[in-house]
Amino acid sequence: MRESVSRLLTQVTQVFKPHPNLSDVVNHNIVQSEIEGGVALNDLVPETKLVIHTEHSCYTVSVIGNGRVLISGHPQYCPQPILVKIEGSTWGGSMMKLRYIGRGMCLEFRHPDYRAPIVTSRIQTIQTA
Repeated sequence: MRESVSRLLTQVTQVFKPHPNLSDVVNHNIVQSEIEGGVALNDLVPETKLVIHTEHSCYTVSVIGNGRVLISGHPQYCPQPILVKIEGSTWGGSMMKLRYIGRGMCLEFRHPDYRAPIVTSRIQTIQTA
């Protein structure tokens, strides 16, 4: 299991070609996310456990499926495991890589007790638990 997730974290499927209708900043962010790596939630089997270190917190995630996970690790939003839906990762703005947990990006998830999505600080590492 650990080996397959590690492979998913570093897998690159094709060489990126800048899109002419996107800004240089957006094209750069897309390339940077490929370099930094990450994992697509859809590639993980249920019960996969991840440890995600951000700049300010350490989250434990247990995959349920369909973007839903049990997450814990933040003193205010998830001190105990709670079922949330991971929307994806952002570069700090409105553009999102859906159902993706990316190094160097901010994780965004929907919490049942909050109207607005929760956005973490930048992800430093992603490991299997």
